[in-house]
Amino acid sequence: MARRDTMTADLFSWEPPQVAASYGEEVAGRGALDNRIARSIGRALKDAKEGGRTRAQVAARMSEFLGRTISEDMLNKWSSEASGQHRISLDAFIALIEATGAHELLGLVTNGFGFVAVPERYRDLIELHLIEEHEREIASRRQALEARVRAKR
Repeated sequence: MARRDTMTADLFSWEPPQVAASYGEEVAGRGALDNRIARSIGRALKDAKEGGRTRAQVAARMSEFLGRTISEDMLNKWSSEASGQHRISLDAFIALIEATGAHELLGLVTNGFGFVAVPERYRDLIELHLIEEHEREIASRRQALEARVRAKR
């Protein structure tokens, strides 16, 4: 029996990297915004734990970032759908992203408005694409005007 070649990459197993920062609907789900936020915060904290950061460490990092105390209990309440009276503030939300590295949380804000959050490294590529689209529109408009001018001769 032939042995499998372990040095050659499997071309079919490649998946493109995630371009837009966002948790999919399978994480945030549907329903009230506060519930989607709580589920997403819970996922960010779970991912941080899997990455080796406890909630206490996340809270400590957030406290350092904000210059005020953030407790582990606050994180628990923010990530609980049942805790309707406890909502995360915007500055704490930003600190949570910084402390966990969960840039997917940005999608909670942008997706609701028809936007996506993409890494800075894609900025120039996006601008180039927009310029190319504009050039095509101008070329099309120019062709239409030239055709109209020729038709009038």
